[in-house]
Amino acid sequence: MFERIREDVATILERDPAAKSGLEVLLCCAGLHALAFHRIGHGLWNAGFRTLARWFSHVGRFLTGIEIHPAVRIGRRVFIDHGMGVVIGETAEIGDDCTIYQGVTLGGTSLEPGKRHPTLEAGVVIGAGAKVLGPFTVGAGARIGSNSVVVKAVPAGATAVGVPARIIVEGEDQRREAHAAQMGFSAYAVTQGGDDPVSLALHRLIDHVAAQDRVIEELQGALKGLGAKVVQSSGEPLDAPSLNRIVD
Repeated sequence: MFERIREDVATILERDPAAKSGLEVLLCCAGLHALAFHRIGHGLWNAGFRTLARWFSHVGRFLTGIEIHPAVRIGRRVFIDHGMGVVIGETAEIGDDCTIYQGVTLGGTSLEPGKRHPTLEAGVVIGAGAKVLGPFTVGAGARIGSNSVVVKAVPAGATAVGVPARIIVEGEDQRREAHAAQMGFSAYAVTQGGDDPVSLALHRLIDHVAAQDRVIEELQGALKGLGAKVVQSSGEPLDAPSLNRIVD
């Protein structure tokens, strides 16, 4: 038990620049306290003391603002940062080295018994306010953007953003911030180049139409120079900068 506590403290000192000392982490980190309550409740749950286990979970929620069902399976070096409002449902599974920020829900979408909640593989980062809903898997090293709503599986190493979340798997989006890469995770699941793919597609369409308009104008000018009669379009020219600002 003490080895796990030392490991958790070292993990928090590594991933949280606001943590200044081991003593501060032990006394002031709600995520550490929530995991400690969960380990007690989980042991009681597995031993068959279900009501007592739920009571420990309730006490942990009252003291930390983090609700973890005692049946949840949690790996090593999991870091719940800030943590207020985190809710983790009964059949959720969390792998080693995951990072979860405040307001996250690992929830279910079914009232049927059995697996209802998500499984996080190793190294997943879930940004503040994200909702991951359903009995699917979030692959190792994946990142869920803040306030995203994820309702389907996320491939390993991918980024999910938006409502509902869209998966980003392009090579440029796989590059983490330099500082985050050194630390082994991306804070709040923020990555460079991690714009909403729908927004990126709209920008590309606008730029493509603007380029076509320029080509058409050049062709019309060339035809006029050859003496051809060119009928000018009556529509207004595309204002690409204004449209791009609207999409942003």
